[in-house]
Amino acid sequence: MPHPHTISAREQKFNDAIAMGITEERISELVETFYDRIRSDEMLGPIFDEIITDWPPHLARMKDFWTSIAIESGRFHGNPMVKHLAIPGISQTHFTRWLGLFNEVLPTVFVNSNACQFMSDRAARIADSLMTGISIHRDGLPTIRQKNTSKKEIFDVAR
Repeated sequence: MPHPHTISAREQKFNDAIAMGITEERISELVETFYDRIRSDEMLGPIFDEIITDWPPHLARMKDFWTSIAIESGRFHGNPMVKHLAIPGISQTHFTRWLGLFNEVLPTVFVNSNACQFMSDRAARIADSLMTGISIHRDGLPTIRQKNTSKKEIFDVAR
């Protein structure tokens, strides 16, 4: 059983989203419209078409994902990182294009600019998190230079 504070926070997040016009119906429209745009995109369309062979289940899963992100539906269970790691050659360019298309679609679905900003912020965090995880998986943890007061040292965060 979730802690009462957790329940209260989820309820507040849900109420805030609803107040901005972020509903299951709008999220469904967003997912349908966005993936129509993705499928017709010259860069991303071929990648998605190669990976997704049955679109209706994918769209239903994405609706569960976005309702979990935006209104705390709790319906999504999965590991997006694993799915994205399996895409050969995926790069920042792809995530930038994905986010650009997402942001183009938002105002066609949500009339409230706060709703657009809310969803855009979440999408940007997700894209950044996925790209960071993919980069670490491919290249390992970076070496970070930190200045020590007595001498300069290099700390390898992978240690």
